[in-house]
Amino acid sequence: MSLRHAVLGLLSEGPASGYDLMKMFDISLSNVWPATQSQLYAELGKLADAGLVDVSAEGPRGRKEYAITEAGLAELRHWITEVEPTRVLRSDMLLRVFFLAQVAPEQARGYLRHQAERVRKHVEHLEGIRGFLENREDNLSVYGRISLEYGLRLGRAQQEWAEWAEGEIG
Repeated sequence: MSLRHAVLGLLSEGPASGYDLMKMFDISLSNVWPATQSQLYAELGKLADAGLVDVSAEGPRGRKEYAITEAGLAELRHWITEVEPTRVLRSDMLLRVFFLAQVAPEQARGYLRHQAERVRKHVEHLEGIRGFLENREDNLSVYGRISLEYGLRLGRAQQEWAEWAEGEIG
């Protein structure tokens, strides 16, 4: 259901075409809730069928611009304030850590080193997004910075943990 709400949230800031929404996903939400072009366009169709968005304008080559309806805004607000977020507790990365004793210590340290490096690269990518959001005061930028900071802090903590864990293996 979250793709539905991600699209509604983006449209709550103003009408946009599927192409525009895909660009917004790529520069903002893809780090939180990724979506493919086919998923996005399918969701726009479902939202229109449900009366949560309308086609507000049509352009050349079949370009459609979508706008959130009052029902869509009510659904978004309900989801934000009334629906408890799901907390994913599964981690196949940590599941592997439980069984690292089954490989040689150097392989176990290598696995953890790889995890630290992977997270370091992700944090570096997120840092690159920061420049795009700085000095902008639109709603998506303000709350995007807050979400970005969560990702940065979480990533740094994961990297620090992986580096510590590598040192714990004898």
